[in-house]
Amino acid sequence: MNAIVDRLRDQVLEARGRRRLEIRGGGSKSWYGAPDPDAEPLEVGALSGIIRYEPSELVLTAYGGTPLAEVEALLAQHRQWLPFSPPHFADSATIGGAVASGLSGPTRWGHGALRDYVLGVRVLDGQGRVLRFGGEVMKNVAGYDVSRLFAGSLGTLGVILEVSLKVLPLPPATRTLRFACSQDEAIERFNRLAGQPLPLSASVWWQGESTLRLAGARAAVEAAATRLGGEVLPEEAARVFWEDVREQRLPAWKLQEGEVLWRLALPPTTPAWADAEDALVEWGGGLRWLRRPAADDSWFERARAVGGHAMRWRGARTGERVFAPRGAAERAIEARLKVAFDPDGVFARRLPLE
Repeated sequence: MNAIVDRLRDQVLEARGRRRLEIRGGGSKSWYGAPDPDAEPLEVGALSGIIRYEPSELVLTAYGGTPLAEVEALLAQHRQWLPFSPPHFADSATIGGAVASGLSGPTRWGHGALRDYVLGVRVLDGQGRVLRFGGEVMKNVAGYDVSRLFAGSLGTLGVILEVSLKVLPLPPATRTLRFACSQDEAIERFNRLAGQPLPLSASVWWQGESTLRLAGARAAVEAAATRLGGEVLPEEAARVFWEDVREQRLPAWKLQEGEVLWRLALPPTTPAWADAEDALVEWGGGLRWLRRPAADDSWFERARAVGGHAMRWRGARTGERVFAPRGAAERAIEARLKVAFDPDGVFARRLPLE
């Protein structure tokens, strides 16, 4: 792989002060954020393969261009998984792209976000330097965990050459329960249950039904299912449902002409808005999805007013704001990081400074 890294370094150095590059692995999330239409692709898909994996250590290290499906298939052979259930959005999804996007699926509610599982990275920055941060152990005693900066960086700081992730054993048992209820009833239920010692994994409310996933020790799952009641989904139906949620295949995510799909990250206890009864609710009330006419940009302010933030997930028109405005402190931190890793602006921005 050294030859591939050398080629990438040469491309980065040649671009300094001349043009902007957009890092591209499998292209499965090329639409995400605010793409730069003038940036040239920096193809990293050839940087692929599992470097180290020791199931007993619960750590996997892979090159950034390794297909996400390949990683998950290898883990499944040893009854292990990525507990943050990263969305693919296409068969071409890579592990580096998963980390760079920072996106977690429905099981984030019970098992934590992608960034919580990043142990270390090896990166190529905008100055042509190959840098390593973190390592392959669970406990980091070296100070600030720089490796986690690259989770959600959207390729603005550098190329993820390698990444080490903590993995976990598959839960011995799972159970999916469904209940008929209103959105407010679901939000109240999710928050009440989150404060109890239950094996909660994922939750969704949509169109008058809340769906709850339990995962853990068999005795704990069975006891919780008996206590909570509800309709038990057959195992295969449950698997398909949660995969559809992870990959956003439900009609709630299907845009019509002239619509925008809003992603609202809110305090989980935020009550349902009267004009958002058609929302899809995830993460125990902390994540809500809405389809609205493109001209309606009020959701930035409405989310901010309750202590959350909004973004135009899909459907933004050219020139429209995608991410919520950020404060001066956040902008200053981002600018300093950009100077440290990419002072010449080689890597195209997807996170605007304004």
